[in-house]
Amino acid sequence: MKRKLALALSIIMILFFDFAPCSADNPVIQTLYTADPFPMVHEGVCYLYTDHDEDVTVNNFYTMNDWKCYTSTDMVNWTDRGTVLSYKSFSWATGDAWAGQVIYRNNKFYMYVPMTRAGGARTIGVAVADNPLGPFKDALGKPLITNNGASDIDPTVFIDSDGQAYLYWGNGTLYGVKLNQDMISYSGSIFQAKPSGYIEGPWFYKRGNLYYMVYAGSGSGGENIQYATSSSPTGPWTSKGQIMGNQNSFTNHSGTVDYKGNSYFFYHTGSLPGGGSYKRSVCIEQFKYNSDGTIPTIPMTKNGPNPVENLNPYVQNEAETICWESGIETEKCSEGGMDVYSIENGDYIKVKGVDFGKGATDFQARVASSTSGGNIELRLDSPTGTLVGTCAVTGTGGSQTWTTKSCKVTGATGIHDLYLKFTGGSGSLFNFNWWSFSGDSPVGTPTPTVISTPTSTPAPVSAFSQVEAESFDDQSGVQSETCNEGGQNIGYIENGDYTVYNNINFGDGASSFKARVSSGGSGGNIEIRLDSASGTLIGTCSVAPTGNWQTWADVTCDISGVKGTHNLYLKYTGGSGYLFNLNWWRFYGNTSTSTPTQNPSNISDLNHDGVINMADVILLATKFNTVKGSEGFVDAYDLNRDGAINMADVIIIATNFGKIF
Repeated sequence: MKRKLALALSIIMILFFDFAPCSADNPVIQTLYTADPFPMVHEGVCYLYTDHDEDVTVNNFYTMNDWKCYTSTDMVNWTDRGTVLSYKSFSWATGDAWAGQVIYRNNKFYMYVPMTRAGGARTIGVAVADNPLGPFKDALGKPLITNNGASDIDPTVFIDSDGQAYLYWGNGTLYGVKLNQDMISYSGSIFQAKPSGYIEGPWFYKRGNLYYMVYAGSGSGGENIQYATSSSPTGPWTSKGQIMGNQNSFTNHSGTVDYKGNSYFFYHTGSLPGGGSYKRSVCIEQFKYNSDGTIPTIPMTKNGPNPVENLNPYVQNEAETICWESGIETEKCSEGGMDVYSIENGDYIKVKGVDFGKGATDFQARVASSTSGGNIELRLDSPTGTLVGTCAVTGTGGSQTWTTKSCKVTGATGIHDLYLKFTGGSGSLFNFNWWSFSGDSPVGTPTPTVISTPTSTPAPVSAFSQVEAESFDDQSGVQSETCNEGGQNIGYIENGDYTVYNNINFGDGASSFKARVSSGGSGGNIEIRLDSASGTLIGTCSVAPTGNWQTWADVTCDISGVKGTHNLYLKYTGGSGYLFNLNWWRFYGNTSTSTPTQNPSNISDLNHDGVINMADVILLATKFNTVKGSEGFVDAYDLNRDGAINMADVIIIATNFGKIF
C-alpha cells in the first residue's frame, strides 16, 4: 500500500473498525491488497497464494497483474515470498491475473490461472515449477482451456485417491474435465455440473468419502460463500446452503485446508483501509466440521485464528514475517528473498506468539541504510508496551548494502507478541532483512521448518561481454518475443518495468554502456542501477523512437561509480504505453592498449598447435578487420574492450605471448 496513505488509513481503520490496530490480525496481509486466496499445504508448510489488486484501479474494474505467495507454519505470522507468476509470463495473455490454484504432482507444482487473451476472451492457462515458490513458467505456450469466453475463469483442481485429477471452473455455469496424468492436458468431453446458487469461484476437495464444492453464490449486497456435496467427483451436487456472507466487497472467494489438526477457511473482504470491491484483502478463520461432515456458518472476525505453535526467536526470522504491520512495504532483497523497506518513524511490525523461554539476552538484525539510519525498539504486546531493548541502525552507504547490528535485551521472558517498532528522523530510515535473539531457548520449542527458496548464486558474468536481454534472472512487467535479428528480445516494456541480471562482474570499473534497442512508440530511458530497482544509479541511457518495434539501433551512455560484482537492474522509464524493445546490452571499460582488461591466457589457441604465440597473432591480424559486433570472436579477443577486434588487441597479444606458452 502506498506510503502517502499510511497515516490517513490508520486513522480510518481506527474509526471504521472501532478497535486498536495492534489487536487485529485479519486481514492477514496488510502491505498489499490481496484477493481470491488459494492455499496449499506441502511438507509441513502452508502456502497462501493470492491475486493482487493494484493500488491504482483502471477503468473502475478489477486491476490485477500477478500472483503472490505467503508462507506460514503457525497460521498467524505470514512470510512474504514475493511475486511467483505474472500474466506477462504467458506470451498469449493480455491481462487479468485472476483466481487460480496450485497443486503438487509428478514432483512439480502446477498453477492453474485464468487470464484474458487477445480479442478479450477469458482463458485458463497452466504454469509449472520445481519449487512451490517458483519460478513458475508457462507449461504449454497456449491456453489449456478455451471453452466459453467470459465463463472460463476461477479454476480449481483436485487429485482423487485413485489418481484421477479433475479441473473445475466457470462463471455462471460450473464446468469440469478430467485431467491427464501430465496435468497439462485433458481427456474426454467438458461437462457441466451446476450446484444450486452457483455463480463463480469454485473450490473442490474431498474429506473422507464426501466431495465438497465450495463456491461464491448469490447473496444480499453481493456474493456469499455457499457449498454443495456429492458422493461422486462429477456430481450430482446437493446444495448445503451458506457458509459466510460478504463484507465491503461485492465478490467473495474461498479456499479450505486442514493443517496441523485444524481446519481453516480462507476468504477475502474489502475491509482493509482504502479497500473495497476492487481493493480486497485475504482473511482466515479456524473452524470445525460438524459431526455429520457439514460445514457450519463461519463468522468473519477481526482477530483470526490462534497460533498452532509459538514462534522461536532464537533462529533467523525474516523481517517480512508479519502478523500485523503499520506503514512498511516489502521488496526483493539483493541477499535473496524479500526485505522490508519504506520504514519511517513510528512504523512497526507485529510478530505473534513469540516464545522467549527463560529469557533473551541479545538481539541481532540484518539492516541496510542509504540515510542516517534509526532505531529498532523491541517492545512486548503493543507498540507502546514494555521496552526490552533498542538496536541502533547507522547508515551503511546503500539501501542494499547490508550489515548486522546487535544490542542487549533484558526482560524478554515467556510468550509475548513482539513489536519491532522503528524510530528516527524524517523520511526513510533503513531496510530490514532478518532478525534473531540469543539467550535461553524455550524447552520444547519446535525446530523451524526449512522452506526451500529457489535461489542460487550464479557464476559471475563479465559486464564486458554481450548479454542477451532475455537472459534475465528476474523481471517485472516485460515479455520475451521473437527478434528479427535472431533469437529473442524483450518487449512490452512499460514505465517502471525492470529486468535483473545477477552477479555481473565489472572488474576495475566500466566507463560506458551500449544497448541494442528498437521502438515503434515514444521511446524512454534505461536506468542502470545496482543491487535493487531503487539502488545506486550509475547511468541513464536515452532511447529514441526508431520507427518500428523491430527496427534496431545502438544507443550508448556514460557510466560511473561501479566496480566489482553486483546484481544489475535495468529499470525502464518513460511515458505511458509500450516504450521500446531491448535485444542485448554490454559495458565497456578503459580503452587503453597498455594494460589488457582480460588475461591473455584466457584467449584461444587459434591454430590449435597447443600454444599461444605469434602464429595466433598473425591469424588474428588477418581477421581483425572483419570481426566486429556480435560475432563469437569478440568476447574472447577484444582485450581492450573497445567493441571490436583490431590492431590494439594484436599488440596486446604480441606483448604478452611469450609468457603464455
